[in-house]
Amino acid sequence: MTELVTPATTAPGIAREPVSEVGQMSQWKLMRLRFARNKLAMTGVVGLIVMYIVMALAPFLAPNDYTFQNPDYLYGPPSPFTFIGPDGQLGLRLYTYGVSTELDEKNLKYVFVLDETQKIPVYFFVRGDPYQMLGFINSDIHLLGIEPPQRLYPFGADDLGRCMMARVLMGGQISMTVGLLGVALTITFGSLMGGASGYFGGVIDDVMQRIIEIIMAFPTIPLWAALAAALPDISGSFTALHRYFLITVILSLVNWTGLARQLRAKVMSYRQADFCQAALAAGASDARIIIQHMIPNAASHIIVVGALAIPGMILGETALSFLGLGILPPLVSWGSLLRGATQVSAVILHPWLMIPGLGVVLTVLFYSFLGDGLRDAVDPYSI
Repeated sequence: MTELVTPATTAPGIAREPVSEVGQMSQWKLMRLRFARNKLAMTGVVGLIVMYIVMALAPFLAPNDYTFQNPDYLYGPPSPFTFIGPDGQLGLRLYTYGVSTELDEKNLKYVFVLDETQKIPVYFFVRGDPYQMLGFINSDIHLLGIEPPQRLYPFGADDLGRCMMARVLMGGQISMTVGLLGVALTITFGSLMGGASGYFGGVIDDVMQRIIEIIMAFPTIPLWAALAAALPDISGSFTALHRYFLITVILSLVNWTGLARQLRAKVMSYRQADFCQAALAAGASDARIIIQHMIPNAASHIIVVGALAIPGMILGETALSFLGLGILPPLVSWGSLLRGATQVSAVILHPWLMIPGLGVVLTVLFYSFLGDGLRDAVDPYSI
């Protein structure tokens, strides 16, 4: 008997092409790979992680307590730093110059003059004003400091002699968390309202859409201002922390409408899908179908909308605090700090008062990078 010889599937000398694994990957894995390849998105992620870590460690990184007032350093300039010691040699020790006040007879006001002959060593991990970090860590160790009674002001001081670096870092805790809490509430309201509107339809859909249209018809900033002005003043029973949470709720009550409209369209397309009909046939309730079947299928879209909404929340809180309707003392935010830079003369003479604006710009920019990256990664099959 003759043996049958199967012909070679590949011609000799020709390499076999590698088989792509893209078709074997899940949707979420493709989204992660596409997101990781976006350099701007990764820049936004790294930048936000660094900023949140810095804000969490704000009392430790700041050389002074953010409420301490120094009447001898009103509108004081930022403390200069040098690595040149008193002997004129360059070294690793960090120094700052002494500062004295002199009367400007022309303008009849006191000005700060650097004494470059007096070099004060800057120490790391020094004891200073007591603080509480993360709500439960009590300490008085600061990253930078100098020998008392002198104080270090890396970002200068405001009109009451308070350390701008401490106030910018502490204000970032408020401004950056308002966006996260506000978006969490926005996603909750928008997902439930949009899911119910698209699933039930009929009268429920008509009523919800008319409510959304009424809210969206109002200008955003005046509506925020009206709601914030309706809040009670701070008293013994209504603290600044309570006002902070109510401001977050106000921002959320206005911003959920866009997500609800987009999710309504998604749910309407899912309503006739096979998985929805199978759940109905199995006896699942309407609430179970919306929460466990429809909303998870739209999770990628919800995440993108939430990431893109955070910058708007931060800018909204900044605008309210800038107008005096948001965060009030003793709490501080970037918007309330920028109120001190409303006059052109203050910006020209004391430009360090604009430093909180840099924090707002960087945060919004990083969140925009993150949102754009998520939006591109949601559809990994697009070109």
